[in-house]
Amino acid sequence: MSSMEIDFKQYELRCQLRGHEDDVRGICVCGSEGIATSSRDRTVRFWSLDSSDKRKYVSSKMLLGHSSFVGPLAWIAPDEEFPEGRIVSGGMDTMVFVWDLRTGEKVQSLKGHQLQVTGVVLDGGDIISSSVDCTLRRWRKGQPVESWEAHKSAIQAVIKLPSGELVSGSTDTTLKLWRGKTCLHTFSGHTDTVRGLAVMHGLGILSASHDGSIMLWAQSGEVLMVMVGHTSIVYSVDAHVSGLIVSGSEDRFAKIWKDGVCVQSLEHPGCVWDAKFLENGDIVTACSDGVVRIWTVDQENIADPVELEAYASELSEYKLSRKSVGGLKLVDLPGLEALQIPGTSDGQTKIVREGDNGVAYSWNMREQKWDKIGEVVDGPDDSMKRSVHDGVQYDYVFDVDIGDGEPIRKLPYNRSDNPYDTADKWLLKENLPLSYRQQIVEFILQNTGQKDFNIDPTFRDPYTGSSAYVPGQPSYASGISAKPTFKHIPKRGMLVFDAAQFDGILKKISEFNNTLLADLEKKDLSLTEPEISRLGAIVKILKDTSHYHTSRFADVDIALLLKLLKSWPVAMIFPVIDMLRMTVLHPDGATVLFRHVEVNDAVMEMIMKATTDPALPANLLTSIRAVTNFFKNSSYYGWLQKHRSDILDAFSSCLASPNKNLQLAYSTLILNYAVLLIEKKDEEGQSHVLSAALEIAEQETLEIDSRFRALVAIGSLMLEGLVKKLAMDFDVGNIAKAAKASKEAKIAEIGADIELLTKQS
Repeated sequence: MSSMEIDFKQYELRCQLRGHEDDVRGICVCGSEGIATSSRDRTVRFWSLDSSDKRKYVSSKMLLGHSSFVGPLAWIAPDEEFPEGRIVSGGMDTMVFVWDLRTGEKVQSLKGHQLQVTGVVLDGGDIISSSVDCTLRRWRKGQPVESWEAHKSAIQAVIKLPSGELVSGSTDTTLKLWRGKTCLHTFSGHTDTVRGLAVMHGLGILSASHDGSIMLWAQSGEVLMVMVGHTSIVYSVDAHVSGLIVSGSEDRFAKIWKDGVCVQSLEHPGCVWDAKFLENGDIVTACSDGVVRIWTVDQENIADPVELEAYASELSEYKLSRKSVGGLKLVDLPGLEALQIPGTSDGQTKIVREGDNGVAYSWNMREQKWDKIGEVVDGPDDSMKRSVHDGVQYDYVFDVDIGDGEPIRKLPYNRSDNPYDTADKWLLKENLPLSYRQQIVEFILQNTGQKDFNIDPTFRDPYTGSSAYVPGQPSYASGISAKPTFKHIPKRGMLVFDAAQFDGILKKISEFNNTLLADLEKKDLSLTEPEISRLGAIVKILKDTSHYHTSRFADVDIALLLKLLKSWPVAMIFPVIDMLRMTVLHPDGATVLFRHVEVNDAVMEMIMKATTDPALPANLLTSIRAVTNFFKNSSYYGWLQKHRSDILDAFSSCLASPNKNLQLAYSTLILNYAVLLIEKKDEEGQSHVLSAALEIAEQETLEIDSRFRALVAIGSLMLEGLVKKLAMDFDVGNIAKAAKASKEAKIAEIGADIELLTKQS
């Protein structure tokens, strides 16, 4: 859906608030009084409306007291004792401070958290704080009242609902709903750290995650909507009474959402740590370039054309500074003046910057001039050798395991970077304690072979003031270990077949129906007019993917599909199976179908009917893809585990088929089973899947993707499953060696991954 179809006015820059000397981390809207912002520069600033220009804000207070960077903020409205209100701030220094906005002085220091404070929220007269130390704490009149371990991993955010309950979000990927210290519900759905939370008025709870998505949840725990569009970590989310949502991300965009659709993306010259709505609908963003920006739809409040132009050129300069050609930074290339210097040998090449591009020239000795060769682009070889993370190429992307059941995290690094800077920025981005810094630096130096890195003796840590850590001296942070870097394992998540030619499916069903109508013996099997229009209605629901969170199936819809699968001749069922394949990807479709599967297992019956020898290729293909799609919905996990043996046996003939689509579907089914059975710790099932995957991987003539998926299944089962020894007994080493020698890059890479596993004890 294009943004034009939605009634939505575009936001434009209103003003820029400059004053912070480092990343702006948090925003707090203080009613109509002003805006408070927190920063990595250890300060909190308060901004009031500029009396001489109502479009702008001026810095009216600076609150100094934190000894490290400041994150979450909350506002306490004015009362008799504090006529200008108070600000609550939480910091990396483990402290929660309460400030009097009139004097700019601290009035309370709340000490108790062991690690960084990540959230502060008001609950009546109490303050609730959350921390990386896994606890929520309640403070009353400056004193601790209670604290409890709310998650087993770091807590990243806490909010209070209008109904009085608290919600926490954690690195363990879940949200939890609290009444007092009692957890009423755990919300599972994100696949990585939950970083930001907000209340969506009248609807529920919004969560922003490192998995790149934003989710809207009903208080019952049901997912109402998933918003996908960011290409990296989403740090923050906020909602306005108008129904608009704003999110801020590492990808440098603040995105504005309406009805689940991104209607505008506001680009920034750095990551967007936070984004909040003002009461009037304007948006405030906090950026890593140290600038707070306000965006508006009000034509009267838009910044002057000069300021708009200056911001556009700031953006393009920023992007230019990050652009590279042929592995070289564009800004480091010489200009055209470099061509005034003659070459030294025939054919010598020189790359110069022309506008936004790098252009190569070759020295012509005979004519004593530089001949233009053409524009330089990063060729496939450049990117093949380099790892990509969040769309950016790096010399290395490491997997780092923090331990304690936390997810493995990606650490990108270029050889030209300062490992200390990289460690600091990464720890901030991942919200991890800076005490890990020494080990991260040591790990980078070890894994990049830079053991001879020169340490600057004058270096002082910007947070603690201590001097640089020297590798080899004892380090005191615990629990952090570097996993060997695997490129393709372990596999996370399930693969599905989600493309469909719905019009073709309906056409085929209609064609078969006409055949039945014409056959006197089978006429009673044909569809009635209402049934034909019901199939049309099902397709309409399936086509409208943007409303999957709200659209519903009637029980009769699913019953009709199952009736056709049961009663129609075997040669006619494949378009119906294909409809079932897509229905399973619809949340409600999957739920309604599951009720039928529980009562009488029509799906298992369909698999047997479609695969019985001599099976039609069309039946085999649609049914194996349908079963593969069942892995999308966790309600089917028990069913898939229970019937694993029958399902894999039914489709085992697909491997020998000359049909490449069938081979790929079979490999995908095997890979999904590997992921599921690792999660279920089902050793018998893992052994079955391993032997099926090894059988596929041994066939070197097989289509690349089929072989690749089987190898990923083997690697994942060895790394995280219970069958590594069995794989070694099956001589997996030779399969890895053969794959590693492949001309196909990804086959060679997964071969190297498996070979590395075989060498580990």
